[in-house]
Amino acid sequence: QVQLVESGGGLVQAGGSLRLSCVASGSSFISIKMGWYRQAPGKQRELVAVVTGGGSTYYADSVKGRFTISGDNAKNMVYLQMNSLKPEDTAVYYCNAALKISSGSNVGPVHDYWGQGTQVTVSS
Repeated sequence: QVQLVESGGGLVQAGGSLRLSCVASGSSFISIKMGWYRQAPGKQRELVAVVTGGGSTYYADSVKGRFTISGDNAKNMVYLQMNSLKPEDTAVYYCNAALKISSGSNVGPVHDYWGQGTQVTVSS
């Protein structure tokens, strides 16, 4: 019903910056929250940042002050601006969204969606 596609990953040197993008397409929806997760090789998936429908934002301690999550409602997109990147930021980054599918005046229940992931590699 809804597809999430991430882009913007790549290889950068420590101290550099990247901007990840996530676009939601398909059925019309109401966004409840959208966020970014990451998973490094051999590590558990962890929450990086999330923004709620009310505009509240949350960040993992490891990225606070360096990463910024933002959205563009007109384009159905969410971004993650990553500055001062460190080698430990190397991971596959996944876009996640909790959405309600809408059809006319009808709004469905909340469903969770995931993108395919985009690789971020930070070299020292």
